[in-house]
This record gives sequence, structure tokens and C-alpha cells, in this order.
Amino acid sequence: MMMMIMMMMMRERDGYRGGLTIESSGANGRGLRRWLSSAAPAPRVCVVGSGPAGFYTAQHILKHHGGAQVDIYEKLPVPFGLVRFGVAPDHPEVKNVINTFTQTARSGRCSYYGNVTVGRDVMVPELRRAYHAVVLSYGAEDNRVLGIPGENLSGVYSARAFVGWYNGLPENRDLKPDLSCETALILGHGNVALDIARILLSPLQLLRKTDITDSSLAALACSKVKRVWLVGRRGPLQVAFTIKELREMINLPGARAVLDSADFTGLENAVKDAPRPRKRLTELMIKTALEKPRERPVEAQAAAPREWGLKFQRSPQEVLPTPDGKRARGVRLALTRLEGSGDSARAVPTGEVEELECGLVLSSIGYRSLPLDPAVPFDTQRGIIPNSSGRVEGVPGLYCSGWVKRGPTGVIITTMNDSFDTAQSVLEDLQGGVLDMSPSREGFGAVESILRSRGVRPVSFSDWEKIDAAEVARGKAAGKPREKIVDPAEMLRLIGH
Repeated sequence: MMMMIMMMMMRERDGYRGGLTIESSGANGRGLRRWLSSAAPAPRVCVVGSGPAGFYTAQHILKHHGGAQVDIYEKLPVPFGLVRFGVAPDHPEVKNVINTFTQTARSGRCSYYGNVTVGRDVMVPELRRAYHAVVLSYGAEDNRVLGIPGENLSGVYSARAFVGWYNGLPENRDLKPDLSCETALILGHGNVALDIARILLSPLQLLRKTDITDSSLAALACSKVKRVWLVGRRGPLQVAFTIKELREMINLPGARAVLDSADFTGLENAVKDAPRPRKRLTELMIKTALEKPRERPVEAQAAAPREWGLKFQRSPQEVLPTPDGKRARGVRLALTRLEGSGDSARAVPTGEVEELECGLVLSSIGYRSLPLDPAVPFDTQRGIIPNSSGRVEGVPGLYCSGWVKRGPTGVIITTMNDSFDTAQSVLEDLQGGVLDMSPSREGFGAVESILRSRGVRPVSFSDWEKIDAAEVARGKAAGKPREKIVDPAEMLRLIGH
């Protein structure tokens, strides 16, 4: 009996699972079942990126394959990607998915390795030799550029950098945006644009209760910004933000909405047959635009020293410099007309232009993925890895999920469904014999020796939990949910690296 137990333990140690039934059913409703022979090695899967795409991919594989082992690699010491660094600090409810991701990371068949930059510390071909399947879920690490004169003037920032600054993304901790002007202009009509406008205009007492970084809170306390314009190339029927974020802006204490009713003429009829979310969103904009000042409580008017507004059918042509040529003083905008209708409507310049004075310009026109490794195909035009249902074209055993798979669009639930789709492709390939399962793969055992030889020391999930505890303790002292540590070197010192 003892001998049998020892043999079972040895097989477990070596990554074997005997007589294991695997079942899964994806969105297509097909049940998948396969008996693994007693000699089959446990599938080792590597996920690159620990944001929502990475964790949802890992979660689905672990749930539907009782023998798979999943290792998640992350370039930062800390996990969770845009949930930590992209979600607005005053939206804590959206960050609750971290609880689910934590359960996944604590699974006995899942390991987290932070502080490892794939493409530098370890290359994708090296990962492919160590794992049966590799999933790239590293997101969009760059932003789209405007491509207009003056874009590099002082006072012009990408939305990605600004959001990273107030959310504690290490690479943006030294941004120091100049908030000494009264008027800010945000180029873009998406949820990120509204997030930034809300942060710029929110009363400090509301922000103090969030996990916004201490340094950005101090900068916002000294901000002179009291007016924010959100500018879009197309019209009210093409805005990309959602009704929840718009309602938050409309109800923001101490700020009033400035919408031109002429922008909404005839739109009530135009949205009669539109999908319900678009119809409700447009109706709320119309209602806000038509609301007379006297219809608002006198106290609300008196207590609104700040204002924000939406400007439509204007396309940026140039960021205008101050006389010394160093700073932004405004933006020249081309007026546009729309050709077509609905989401496919195109903005075409009319030949007319106008200038809008502002000292702060924030470009919120989208994020962009970058190539990770020369060995991975990449479509530079679309900013994605070419794939079919997450299977990277021409590279068996390599997959992708999230923004690098489909482009930087959608919300967390969109990424969840997309990642489950990729995970399902991995499961089908594991169980359909597409992947070569005959050799046992060492997984992190092989990668660890590579990292050691290159002087890289990974951060474990228990290491992250020490950083997490320190942040929560610091936040508690300041009456906040947490005080984020923004310097990776400090994170590593804290865990004794």
C-alpha cells in the first residue's frame, strides 16, 4: 500500500495525471470529453499578461481541464493590469473582479511570475519549448497618436499616460501634468475621456476616499482647471461612452453640463428605432441639453463653479503653441459633416475651422498594442496578432486573447468572453490531438534556469500579497482603500528582492 502511494506521489510530482476525465462546453454548446491515458503528461500552459485577458484565459482552462497547469507571466511585480491601472479610482465596484482573479492565482494548478518581461528576459520561442501551449494576453501598451503639428508640445498628454499617472502605473509616475490653466480639452468621446474629465472636475473630498495616488491627489488639489471640453469628430449618435459614465458626469457635484441644444435637433426621431442603449443615451443627452438653468435648484447652480461640455463634428488639425513655441495654448479644429449614418458614419472636413483656447490637451483616441517578439506575427496596421479564434496564424501552439487579439475595444465583460473563446480553442487543441502532448514539458522549471542565468528574479503571488498588505495598511492610515506603491524598486525592496 505504501509503495502504491509513493508511486502515485512520484507521478503527481512529474506532472502526470492518470485516468483523468476532462469536460468542457464553450459558447458553441459542444461538450468535449477525453480520457487521458495514464502515461499522458499534464498539459502545461503559459499565459503572458496578468490583466483581465490573462486571468480569464487561465480561469477557463483551469475550470474545464482538471489536469492543466497554468503559469502567468507579468512584466510588473504586481498583477491585474488595467483593472489596477486603468479603472477609474472612483469606480471600486469594477475592481471587484480582482477577488475572482485572486482565487485563480491561489489555485494549486496556477502560478504567477511577476517582474518578468517576455520579449526581453525570456523570449517567446523559449516559452514555446517549455510549455505545450503559450497564450499572449499582454494588452495594449501604447496609445494611438494624433499625427498633427504641435502634438509634442508641453501640456499635451495621451489619455493612457494621464490615467496611468493618477492610477499609479510605474512608467507614468513622473508625468507631472501642468494643471495651471483654466480650460482643458479632451479629444475623444469614449468612457476614458469621461473618466479623465470627471477626475479633473471632481471635488477633492470624493477623490480622497479612493485609491488615487497621493502625488496625483496633491497635484489635483492645486489644479486651476475649471472647464473641460470633450471634442469628437462625429456626432451625438456616434459617441462611444455609455450611459452610466454620462450620468455620473451630469450628476457630478460642483460641475454643470454645457450642451448645445442645436447639436441634438431632430435626433429624437432619428433614435426611435435605434438599439435601446443608444436610444437611452441619446435621450439623456437631449434632456440635459434642453434643461434650462432655472429648472435646476438654485443651490446646485451656485455650487457649480466648474463646467464641462461636449463638442461634436470637430477634428483636430493642430495644437497651437504659445509665443515662445514651447507650450500648448489651444487647438485648431476642422469642422466636419457626416457622410452615412449610425456607427459607420464618416466625418468629412467642411473647409471651415475654429480655434479653441486651452492650456491642457488630452488625446483619448484609443490604445495600441505593440509587437512582443520577432518570432510572433504582428499586423502593424490593425495593431493585433493575426489569429483565428485566438489561434495565432502559422504558429501551432501559440494563442492570443484580449486586446492584442481583437484590438483595444470593449469593457471587461467583452474581454472575458473573448478570453473564454481563446481558452476554448486551447482546450479543443489539447483534446483533439492538434498539440503534441507526447513530450513532457518542464514549464517554469525550464524558464527559471533561463531567468536565473539572466539575473532576473521573479515575484510570486505570495510576494504580491505582501505588497498588497503594505498598500492597504498605508491606505488605512490615510482613510483610503489603499495607497499604491508606484516605484517597482520599492516593491521589490519590500519583499526582500
